[in-house]
Amino acid sequence: MASNQECLLENGTSSEEEVHLGRTARQLSASALRKKSDPTLPNSVQNGHLRELLVNLQVVLLGTKLAVLLPTIPLSIFAVYYGFGKPWIFTLSLLALTLLAERISFLTEQISYYTGPTVGGLLNATFGNATELIIAISALSHGKVALLKYSLLGSVLSNLLLVLGTSLFCGGLANLRREQKFERRQANVNSLLLLLATFCHTLPMLLQYAGDSAATKDQTLQFSRAISILMLLSYIAFMFFQLWTHHGFFELQQVSEVDGDEDVEEEVAEIGFWSGFAWLFAVTAITALLSEYVVGTIEDASKSWGLSFSFLSLILVPILGNAAEHAGSIIFAFKNKLDISLGVSLGSATQVAMFVVPCCVVVAWIMGINMDLNFNLIETVSLALAVITTAFALQDGTSHYVKGLVLIFCYIVIGICFFVFETPVDQLEAKITN
Repeated sequence: MASNQECLLENGTSSEEEVHLGRTARQLSASALRKKSDPTLPNSVQNGHLRELLVNLQVVLLGTKLAVLLPTIPLSIFAVYYGFGKPWIFTLSLLALTLLAERISFLTEQISYYTGPTVGGLLNATFGNATELIIAISALSHGKVALLKYSLLGSVLSNLLLVLGTSLFCGGLANLRREQKFERRQANVNSLLLLLATFCHTLPMLLQYAGDSAATKDQTLQFSRAISILMLLSYIAFMFFQLWTHHGFFELQQVSEVDGDEDVEEEVAEIGFWSGFAWLFAVTAITALLSEYVVGTIEDASKSWGLSFSFLSLILVPILGNAAEHAGSIIFAFKNKLDISLGVSLGSATQVAMFVVPCCVVVAWIMGINMDLNFNLIETVSLALAVITTAFALQDGTSHYVKGLVLIFCYIVIGICFFVFETPVDQLEAKITN
């Protein structure tokens, strides 16, 4: 592992305290799957530049328990160029994205050690759901609006019901003899934003019942574009609230809980500032390439496996895309650190609903593609029920395993619904774009 002094020299700073900064809940969650690298081999190299390169390769490629998935990256590219079956390409690419999503989180965290908590928070807001955003842009470029909507909706549902539910359930079982408590103010703010997102999805969906003419569809599109801009402004206001005026709601409880563990070591940067940016660019580029493979093969995988397109894109893709972050959330729930678990699940759901979705509408607008916020009846009702159920579960600031169990069952019900609800892909696209 590179010494902290080497990292500081690359960045031009001289104080270790300038590097050690507070970490967000999502960064703490993702770190649960990381592992320390053995510095013996890199340190034995005499050449400084070569030693630094070996350290970076070891830290970035092998510094995670998900490194076992590393071969899936070259295998995905190999499968494409040698004409393997598309279900194989889809599976390998999706597994590779699981690893890459965790590495993007790691690299964003490394950069935030140097930039300070404010810029680090903005970086986390930008790259926190980079996988979903890249897949979304790839789907837009292929004109697959149905896939885009299902994957984003699935990300919100999996965070609210599956990840949060599993965290509350496992945390409740591991702490049966004591009541689990969390920062209710953080949960309330995220719940309000999620209710706003539901509001913005429900009205465009209801507009289709106001008339059956082409004018109504055009009005829905224009209305969606207008409120997407308002949603982005609301998310900017939320970021100002989270990073400046009320940052204590989101940071202080996490720091105090983590620092209370006797076995937690002081966190320092493992790679340099510019190295972090270079690796972040490279990993993001690979993620974009593999996202293209996923988007291009998901329909064939759906037909080959006999699974509905809606189930595959709504359930399977979001779960694997953020598996590392989700696993970390559950691990911290076992340790009775629900603030971190809630920061991951609610924070990610809020970011997708209030930032990624309206961003996609605006980007589609720029690209000349008609994408609105009408996710159809069953999908919108599923979102509304998930948000309302989650808000009720978190309203008193306490938790037990029954709350988690109820959220998990809600997710299973939605999964069964879309498993049996099969609509051909071409009909989905026609229904959404016409």
